[in-house]
Amino acid sequence: MVKKEAQFNDIIRKVRKELFGKGPERIQTNFVGNMAITMLSGNLTPTEKFITRTPEGKEMVHTARTRMVQQVYEKAIPEGLEELVGSKLIHLFNDIKVDEDIAISVFVFQDKIV
Repeated sequence: MVKKEAQFNDIIRKVRKELFGKGPERIQTNFVGNMAITMLSGNLTPTEKFITRTPEGKEMVHTARTRMVQQVYEKAIPEGLEELVGSKLIHLFNDIKVDEDIAISVFVFQDKIV
């Protein structure tokens, strides 16, 4: 299963890099039942780090990052994601803690991931 998790991480890293111009420095994914729970560290670009020095900037980066990720997956599921886990993606929950530069994504699939 570790190989599948690494392949899953590669897909997620590629999506984030294409979307934000920088992929996360570290990704850890755990499969639990029909969910893939992914923790991403080191997400913010230097520009985003500068913007987050104010409360308004933190809110702007938080909102932009969470909405952009949601929109990408609503528009099209990344190539190879559903094939890798053998199930259809039905929900994605996503959030980022800007101060600590940690994001969490919970991917909910139709069937148990094996």
